[in-house]
Amino acid sequence: MNNIMTEQLIFSQLYQLPENLKLEVLDYIEFLVKKQTEKSFIKKSKARTFGSAKAKYQLAPDFDAPLDDFKEYMP
Repeated sequence: MNNIMTEQLIFSQLYQLPENLKLEVLDYIEFLVKKQTEKSFIKKSKARTFGSAKAKYQLAPDFDAPLDDFKEYMP
């Protein structure tokens, strides 16, 4: 089925619906558009590169040193 025939079929079915169901169809269409937009945004997001944060963060020199708060638990 080509696009034109599909659209004609959708419209012919839509015209037969009562107004409250047409509003539900509209809500569903808006949901699908939002879902498609989110999918395309995710696909377009930049891929992560290993090491891209290098030199952006620095740990304190005593990062691995025991904490004073835990002295009572240490042997």
